[in-house]
Amino acid sequence: MSRRTNSGRGGARRGGAALVAALLCAVTACSSAPDEAADEDPQIPGLPSPSVAGEAGPAPTAVPELPSVPEEFTKQEPNWSACGAPSAAQGGGAAPGADWECAGLTVPLDYADPDPDGRTLDLALVRSRTDSEQRVGSLVFNFGGPGGSGVATLPRMEQRFEPLAGAFDLVSLDPRGVGDSEGVVCLDGPGRDAMLATTAAPRDAAGEEEFLARRHSYAAACADASGDLLPHLTTANTARDLDILRQVLGESRLHYYGASYGTKLGGVYAGLFPERVGRTVLDSVVDPTVDVVGRALGQTTGFQLALDHYLADCVAGPDCPAGRDLPEAYRFLGGLLDGLADQPLPAGEGRLLTQGLAVTGIVGSLYSEGSWQRLSRGLREADREGRGDILLAAADRYHGRGQQGGYRNLHDANTAINCADFASRPDLDTVRAHRAEFEAASPVLGRFLVWELLGCTGWESNSDRDQPEVAAEGAARTILLVATTGDPATPYHGAERMRDALGEDVAALLTYDGEGHGAYTSGNPCVTAAVNAHLLSGTTPDDGTMCT
Repeated sequence: MSRRTNSGRGGARRGGAALVAALLCAVTACSSAPDEAADEDPQIPGLPSPSVAGEAGPAPTAVPELPSVPEEFTKQEPNWSACGAPSAAQGGGAAPGADWECAGLTVPLDYADPDPDGRTLDLALVRSRTDSEQRVGSLVFNFGGPGGSGVATLPRMEQRFEPLAGAFDLVSLDPRGVGDSEGVVCLDGPGRDAMLATTAAPRDAAGEEEFLARRHSYAAACADASGDLLPHLTTANTARDLDILRQVLGESRLHYYGASYGTKLGGVYAGLFPERVGRTVLDSVVDPTVDVVGRALGQTTGFQLALDHYLADCVAGPDCPAGRDLPEAYRFLGGLLDGLADQPLPAGEGRLLTQGLAVTGIVGSLYSEGSWQRLSRGLREADREGRGDILLAAADRYHGRGQQGGYRNLHDANTAINCADFASRPDLDTVRAHRAEFEAASPVLGRFLVWELLGCTGWESNSDRDQPEVAAEGAARTILLVATTGDPATPYHGAERMRDALGEDVAALLTYDGEGHGAYTSGNPCVTAAVNAHLLSGTTPDDGTMCT
């Protein structure tokens, strides 16, 4: 598409774009509007990968001083050229239009020893430029996960961000360990199919040991594939990569839009480089104050809230597959999932809908109100036809499984980045100690989601904290936080805690009283207008502003 400009000049232009909300929500089904196109490509973070609420862990320690980055990195000139089709690791698909160009960016593997002649990483970049006389600068996007490919996502979602296209060069990247930036790939397609097609919650001691053995085997496969890379896949290092990108783009400040995990990345950047903060929007904000258990417990509460809202809407309709009232609906879901533990349902291509895949299909469908009708169709198909095609397709979208059976590297990267960031290593005793809390938080989903605490089993811990350092007093500009009251993946109070952690007078919170993961891409006119004003003119809404 042609980029609209305000310059009045004719001629060819490098084109418009549109911000993605993909939040991953991982890769993202984040729009709360019933947008089937967006819904087909959810960017959902790893099952509870984005942050959430809970008890605080130990206080974070100070970030150590690191050597300055050599000019070989900060003054490089990327070779921008026409983009090819996204790779399998990025999710595949068609090449973006002619308005988009791609390049590589070289960064140090280890910022403690940023030697240009040592081990480096090549990061994949994408951008669409504007020739407007009202150009503000470059706007860099991160759509969450962690693990979402910005190179694949931004061009695909450009229509969402057309209002920003005249003022900014729209830029994104595959962060280190993601997509084509040395993406971590631990298992092939059949191996991941086998790992995912299991019961979601062990029922006895033997099942628990089998669950732990699978997690250890997965960690060993990741170490074999990317062992030297894994310790360096921290959010702090990705924030340092962003600062190299800022300098290479010729910007004095980083203008940034981050969604879901991208808000954590934006907060860490602001903490490391407060004087370089430009016009920044953090949408669907993670809670920077909680440990691994609190994060997962809060997200479990958030998904239960979304499930409550979905089922209340469903039972009010004429043909809800779950029943006629909420108690009946909860009994229906519990019975369906219990039955799948022993008798999976047939689906297409000889595959089966197992208990674990059904849980994922349900959870993935709760990211967006636009997915509720499809979730009802999936439950109806399972109950009345004895088939699992629709719920299995929802799980495949969440996991990034392609039609040919391959997977994007979204979830391998998600695990690798989270396990590099978090010091805690919950074990089987942790699960047992907190199981009742999770089941109280969500009578339907809690017994399954508590096992996500073991996501980093077998991974070496190379961090001294669970919480990121996001304090950003002295930030050059006010950061706009945007939070949705019904967000299942990043519950609302996380935004309040992020505002407090960033520091007094640093952040303003805009509240969207609605459903779904991702406020700016929800289509709400009030949110759209407020975010656009902040980015385009630097006019930030007052802290506490509410959109309904």
